[in-house]
Amino acid sequence: MKAVTYQGPGQVSVENLSQPIIQDPLDAIVRVTSSALCGSDLHMYEGRIPPEIGMVFGHEVLGVVQEVGSSVRLIKSGMRVVVPAHVYCGVCVNCARERTAQCLTMRPGRVGAAFGYTNKGNYPGGQAEFLRVPFADANCMPVPGKPGDHWEDDFVMLADGFVSGWHATDLARVQAGSTVAVFGAGPIGLLSAYSALLRGASLVFVVDNVPERLHLSQTLGAIPVNFQDGDPVDQILAYRRDSGLPPGETALPGVDCGIDAVGFQALDRIHPSRENPSQVITDLARVVNPGGSLGIIGVYPKKDHSPSPVGGFADGRLTVPWGLLFSKGIALGLGRTPDRRYNRMLRDLILTKGAHPGKIVTNHASLHEAPEAYKKFAARRDGVVKVVFVP
Repeated sequence: MKAVTYQGPGQVSVENLSQPIIQDPLDAIVRVTSSALCGSDLHMYEGRIPPEIGMVFGHEVLGVVQEVGSSVRLIKSGMRVVVPAHVYCGVCVNCARERTAQCLTMRPGRVGAAFGYTNKGNYPGGQAEFLRVPFADANCMPVPGKPGDHWEDDFVMLADGFVSGWHATDLARVQAGSTVAVFGAGPIGLLSAYSALLRGASLVFVVDNVPERLHLSQTLGAIPVNFQDGDPVDQILAYRRDSGLPPGETALPGVDCGIDAVGFQALDRIHPSRENPSQVITDLARVVNPGGSLGIIGVYPKKDHSPSPVGGFADGRLTVPWGLLFSKGIALGLGRTPDRRYNRMLRDLILTKGAHPGKIVTNHASLHEAPEAYKKFAARRDGVVKVVFVP
């Protein structure tokens, strides 16, 4: 089979590999019909959290079950399924508590596993023609329809993008009427903004510096803020004051909820050609109102193999404005997405309420086009915001 493999910093290639086979009675083999390219793939692609040479990338998979092991009971050959980013057993203590990103089974002696991800177990990813799925009854979520239909892009977002965006709004405690600022208009930032709007947020700001991303945020219903036009915090405060603050809230010109959808590779907004990993958290601490909430969905690794000379550390340390956060009483939430908590609910939101997370998809490509797609996505050029590979 053909698969996208890591070949060193800034390099992927499409290789011919052996097709996966059933290794355990609880396995399934899925024929991949769509597999998305995620921003977290770039952290590995660029060598910041490098995987082993030859690892198959991809943790957002939609496909059709081709074969199941003898002990699989709920999933049948021919079913159309979404496979979540995190691979989990479904029965350990953490999985029973819906903390599937912290499964205790899939990496014995360690916590949590994922497809195609550094230090998350030996589970080849889904940017390939086929994928072996362990514990298939837990990790394959059935969806209706047929490959290539009008739901294809929406359903593949259920593997990670949409659930992570929704998780970000949970971390940030977004509710009906909330005002929200999302920093980062990559796929997760866009779907965080979209999720906040679906939950009834009254205002959602999206901060970035890529015009195509900001335009896409506007089509979702958010208010775009380009940090190259000036301090994004000042821009948000000015917008809120100019629009008229609600009675009794003149002392609260910021937002109720903030979301960091950038992570450790944040750009310095004064010098955007270089990184400043504490930039986004510092700005969010400034813009969130006293008593508000901050959700961190962007990746912060324990080790950075090429840390920024401005505030970056190889061991993952980060300068955070704890004094400001504490004095304002801002609640913090962070951590990997517990897929099982959200994916069925969001599937049904697509089916019954017309949610359309696939609207952020800007490009479709074959696996052969993966090397060029990765280059364009990493460079934030040619309008490439969300790529879906169609094997």
